[in-house]
Amino acid sequence: MTGYRSIGIRIKVACWLFGLLFVLLVYHLYTVQILRHEELFSKAKAKYTIEKEYDGIRGEIFDYDGNLLVGNTPYGCVIGDPSAITSEKECRETAAFLARELSVDEDRLFRQLNRKKTIVTEKDGTKKVVERRYVLIDNYIEFNKFERHRLNIMKANLRGIKCLVNMKRTYPKNEMLSNILGFTNIDRDRVIARSGLEKFYDRNMSSVAGKMKYERSRDGIPLSFGEVSKKKEHDGYNLYLTIREPIQAILEEEIDKLMESTKAVRAYAVMADPYTGDILAVAQRPTFNPNDRSTLKEFTSRNPIAEMAFEPGSIMKPFPVAGALDRGVVTPETRFDCEHGRWFYAGKLLRDSHPMGVLTVSEIIQQSSNIGTAKIAIELGEPNLRKTLEGFGFGQKTGAPLRPETIGLFYKNPTKISITRYPIGQGISASPLQIVRAYCILANGGHSVQLRFVDRIQNPDTGEVQKVPVQRGQALFRNPSTHREIVDMMKRVTEPGGTAKNAAIRGYHVAGKTGTAQKAVNGVYSHEKYTASFVGFVPADNPRFVLLVTADEPQGAYYGGAVSGPYFKSIAERTLKYLHVPPDVNFETYDANLKLAEQKILDEKKRLWAREREEKEQRQLKSAERTADAGRSYSSSKPLPQKQQKKKRL
Repeated sequence: MTGYRSIGIRIKVACWLFGLLFVLLVYHLYTVQILRHEELFSKAKAKYTIEKEYDGIRGEIFDYDGNLLVGNTPYGCVIGDPSAITSEKECRETAAFLARELSVDEDRLFRQLNRKKTIVTEKDGTKKVVERRYVLIDNYIEFNKFERHRLNIMKANLRGIKCLVNMKRTYPKNEMLSNILGFTNIDRDRVIARSGLEKFYDRNMSSVAGKMKYERSRDGIPLSFGEVSKKKEHDGYNLYLTIREPIQAILEEEIDKLMESTKAVRAYAVMADPYTGDILAVAQRPTFNPNDRSTLKEFTSRNPIAEMAFEPGSIMKPFPVAGALDRGVVTPETRFDCEHGRWFYAGKLLRDSHPMGVLTVSEIIQQSSNIGTAKIAIELGEPNLRKTLEGFGFGQKTGAPLRPETIGLFYKNPTKISITRYPIGQGISASPLQIVRAYCILANGGHSVQLRFVDRIQNPDTGEVQKVPVQRGQALFRNPSTHREIVDMMKRVTEPGGTAKNAAIRGYHVAGKTGTAQKAVNGVYSHEKYTASFVGFVPADNPRFVLLVTADEPQGAYYGGAVSGPYFKSIAERTLKYLHVPPDVNFETYDANLKLAEQKILDEKKRLWAREREEKEQRQLKSAERTADAGRSYSSSKPLPQKQQKKKRL
């Protein structure tokens, strides 16, 4: 009995144990199947589900007519995951194979693959040691060669080594427009926009990566019955600029000639449509080749046309004169005494480049008199002068899609003499883009415009085009005759007797202004460093473009008409021919009028020379008479010799 009882107890205990285990098993199954179903299902799914990303293509940049300026070219790169290569022996074998295949340094590659850990800094500043998962082995491999390398690496079955196909930016025109276009870098397969339009329109041109999820077998093959989800990639938008490549090529060629002939530190040429604000072409030196980053320096990649301001000198003079004409303060025939080149105002001396007498307002612009312009500004008054300059956009950004952009130096700490200095381009500074915009306003009849570099943005997937609107403001001039009067004055600058005969174009009326500005060095105007400019528009009465040409610190000649005028002429002449703009007058009439004007100037000079000679002779005659009178007076008052005195006493 005792034995049976012990067996029964053991059976009961066993039953209880099995019952308890069954309850625990049921609870575990309940937990796994019911309570933790979603969690465990997600983990399991992650094991047999793979997600792949497909990058879109970054948007490209074209000129107005669709000529490619910035494109994309496929290239290969080879990367490694050091944490996936477990032994030192395997690292050595992998490095040896890749060194032979890719012609890279074996020892350097071995050290990279054999270093398994790295230190990273968290957002809170703490540092921690993590596994190294990324090493760039070779980059920018020509695509044809890369395909061969990829096949050989796949055959070698190297662990932790990947071959990737990426896109790199290419600039088929090399240096052309490079400062404006900007450039990008690649950081771990990510495109980083660094400057120019690339950076400003980065969000528009960046692509959106596509994704595909699918279930796979253990060997990586997609399951035909598995779930598949796709998100299509989107290519970046394309930019179509306002630039015309043929005109751009003309500017690039001529600016190189300017740099070669003048040995200037830097030079700019900017051309714009005065009615729309479209930048038709722009060239800057120094520059760089974005395909060859060895030419890339901090000072060569900048955009001085937007971010650097300079004292414009005499190219400022038409603006205060236009303001005075518009308010009825002066007329083209109002006369001012230019004080023979020397005039004191508020205790400070103001000079002209050469002595000038009484001139009309038209002659003041034609001969670029500082004193005459300053006197016109005084008649205009300080409040009206400031309003006039602000109306032409000085002290304000142009709206160009370039960063940074300066507003220049405008009415900062004005003094008593500022009213005589600002109108002649001293004590005030502006960027080349600000100057071009101001001359667009002069050329189009007084309407403010916003400069445009981009004409339209295109979605390459749908073909949809978004036009960048032309922004044109209200008329600046109150008097309808102001525009015609100031343009007629500016035409005389390039005619005989003006300061820019070198900028004249046969058959066309050119309206413009020279500018020769001393550069300030350590707070003092230098007599060795100058900025030489010419800016104008042609045809003057119906302008197709405004063009600014500036040489910064030219060597030798430094007057704007002599330095920049000839290159204005060359660029404008070639552009007019490209645009098929007919001449204002036929060449025979133009030549005859030019000859008559030159003869008139010569006759006037002869008349002045004759008057000066007559005045000189009269001064000499009067001087001789005064000398003779003085001699006679001296003789009568001179004491007699002693012998004559004795005779006189006898």
